Amino acid sequence: MGGVLALNDNVIKLREIRTRMGEPPVPGVFQGVTKERIKQVLAGIDLGANTDLVDGVFALMDNETPSFFSKSPDGAKFGDGATTAHLACHIGILQRGKNKLDREGRDYWIKPLRELGGIEECLLYEGDFIAGHPIAKSPNSCYRLPEDFKAILEAPDNSWPNMLKEWASHNAARERREFQAQMAEASRLLVDTGHSDLIRAAAEYYAPRFLRGFEVIYVDDGDGDRITADEHERLSRAGIEIKLGDAMPDVLLWNSETNRLWVIEAVTSDGEVDLHKVTQLQALAKRFGKAGVDFTTAYRTWKDAAARQGSHKNIAVGTYIWIQADPAKHFFARSFG
Repeated sequence: MGGVLALNDNVIKLREIRTRMGEPPVPGVFQGVTKERIKQVLAGIDLGANTDLVDGVFALMDNETPSFFSKSPDGAKFGDGATTAHLACHIGILQRGKNKLDREGRDYWIKPLRELGGIEECLLYEGDFIAGHPIAKSPNSCYRLPEDFKAILEAPDNSWPNMLKEWASHNAARERREFQAQMAEASRLLVDTGHSDLIRAAAEYYAPRFLRGFEVIYVDDGDGDRITADEHERLSRAGIEIKLGDAMPDVLLWNSETNRLWVIEAVTSDGEVDLHKVTQLQALAKRFGKAGVDFTTAYRTWKDAAARQGSHKNIAVGTYIWIQADPAKHFFARSFG
């Protein structure tokens, strides 16, 4: 929506258009969540009296209004990522029909919940929303609701109080803040870019989060010897010897309890886990008596993934996809039938 003045004018026009069409400027419910529910949930963590925060959370639940970014991803909605100025306009103009909120008040309508992990930082970067604020003072720095907090807001009446209690517990809050910090560091690597950085992010952030019980035994980052002395030792302990003719994965992991392998391929130009790569590495696993091998293809951004898969569509069925810019989940590829 352009600069600050254009943003204000466009939000005013949006409210006027909706009013003229006989629509409410803002629906009473976003994703099944009302302001009353938000107030109840925030009251459970002693923040329910903060009406600006209630309205800010409601704005971040907005999955109907198009993103206020002028160069947002196709189909992006307000709640996918909103700057302080976006929130100030959504609350003050769109919701209340008054002036936008003073952005200096963000310490009252962003910070209290952000410190608990209920609002997370993100950045619009190269057409995707990525975790954290890795670029200082970027005009594209923004905020969104993490999935675990949204799940509490959307939960049935008899479920959300216990979910909130668990969410707000000391250990859960600490783990959540640690994970968000890790994802912010992963985004910093993403901004720095490069194949080696994506490999490192997959090994250091994706694997510990999603591949519990697996240890990294080999990383091919293209720096120095193909297999280091330490990797020779770890491979030997896992009962594996990689020979010259073997497919060399970007990251190879081993679970000593299940005796399974896991392969991660980091893709910045090519090299997805396709059927050929699956066949090669299944043969390696079988040769050394492993119980099996699983696979993940890692991309830097959704844009990168779409560019590759829009043309090639070569992700093997039965394997996973992880997006560094959207790091809190991974996706399983399955076929029908």
